[in-house]
Amino acid sequence: MSDFILSIDQGTTSSRAMLFDHNGRSVFTAQQEFTQFFPHDGWVEHDAEEIWSTVCKVTREAITEAHNRGARIVSIGITNQRETTVVWNRKTGKPIYNAIVWQDRRTAQKCRELKKANHEKSVTQKTGLLLDPYFSGTKIQWILDHVEGARTLSEQGDLAFGTIDCFLIWRLTGGKVHATDATNASRTLCFNIHTQSWDLNLLRLLDVPESVLPEVRNCADDFGNTIPDLFGQKLPINGVAGDQQAALIGQACFEPGMIKSTYGTGCFVILNTGNEAVESKNKLLTTVGYRLNGDTTYAIEGSIFVAGAAVQWLRDGLGIISSASETEALVSKLGSNNGVYMVPAFTGLGAPHWDPDARGAIFGLTRDTGVAEIVRAALEAVCYQTSDLLEAMAQDGISPTGLRVDGGMVNNNWLCNFLADILNVSVERPIETETTALGAAYLAGLQCGMFSSLEELQSKWQAEKVFSPKMKPVDRTQLIHGWRAAVNRTKSKS
Repeated sequence: MSDFILSIDQGTTSSRAMLFDHNGRSVFTAQQEFTQFFPHDGWVEHDAEEIWSTVCKVTREAITEAHNRGARIVSIGITNQRETTVVWNRKTGKPIYNAIVWQDRRTAQKCRELKKANHEKSVTQKTGLLLDPYFSGTKIQWILDHVEGARTLSEQGDLAFGTIDCFLIWRLTGGKVHATDATNASRTLCFNIHTQSWDLNLLRLLDVPESVLPEVRNCADDFGNTIPDLFGQKLPINGVAGDQQAALIGQACFEPGMIKSTYGTGCFVILNTGNEAVESKNKLLTTVGYRLNGDTTYAIEGSIFVAGAAVQWLRDGLGIISSASETEALVSKLGSNNGVYMVPAFTGLGAPHWDPDARGAIFGLTRDTGVAEIVRAALEAVCYQTSDLLEAMAQDGISPTGLRVDGGMVNNNWLCNFLADILNVSVERPIETETTALGAAYLAGLQCGMFSSLEELQSKWQAEKVFSPKMKPVDRTQLIHGWRAAVNRTKSKS
């Protein structure tokens, strides 16, 4: 009988359940998209109940597939969209408000007030983060302050907060386990990454009661068992990590200096810095890479809010393409971008700009501009934003010679080639590109004994294709100059 790890990958636009074998190869995927809500300018919400229903649906499909193969599921790993915030009633298990998504900008004014009061330096020293609405802390405060009766319920100990992983664990275990892992905790603005504990001073600053917070566990740990009523059996939950840290693990970036970039809804570049929490001087984040057996590995991260979401907008918002798979053929026909640049600041700009009030724009439109130019501008924007992050890392004294990439967008060969050209480094695409789900599976496998060590996981990583830079330096410089001019015209004036 074969043994599989079931990985639940709860992302920003869809929920997936994937089966992985002992070689770290995916053998089955079930996926379902869910609704995106945009109640006001810069606001982004999800219905946590809809997320839960999609997770249950795809998980049941994966379990059925395993049974049909005569295989056994030995463990569950969970990876999730980070920073997205859910507050629910402990007695009913029901959320008291929609999940506020990581992209949401509604607390920008609160963050400005905290900055003006000179709190950012101390917050950054403890959390490695900046005061930005991206993170969970001000989202929790907003829910408690804007949902009638929420403050009273929290004072009575009746409310629970969690990122999506935590909410799923609560539901999967029938409310028996209220826990998260160190990577997700590190993205809340409430967690001291040096002491590896919730920080009471930060909680007071953000007006977040300690009673709502989950227990913080290792990434490979015991997170309880699923209740039999859900899937007809008890399954252990043994691995949890936020999506970008899970991809770091799935890419086997276990040595200091190794770097990966994930291209999903957003784009996230993470560099392993080992047991040292390196502080960036260029507005990159210091974060927990992973925590195993109580030992913390740190990382430097650059966060881009819109990557694949720009292509989704072309499909769903503008209706100029019917699927992302069309984009490669469209842009390959063009010899250049014809001077068209898209800055996809739909919910502000992330690193290294951190401008929550910036908004998206397309520059250089002429009567000759067509669908192909706009699609190319969206794809190029992903690469330019990555270039901004690596430039910030270079200013911090870190200059990678290669980049391991993953996520749905990297199946596009044109994009990978342009990325290598604009970064002037080799881009390595692994055989298994769904490294976020793979990382969660690896964590669960380490805890349940399917995998013995990080060294074993490292040995499983293989490149499917390496893209080498071929662009002339003068062309690269000209393109980046055009991009930076477009970004400067997009930034808010405040």
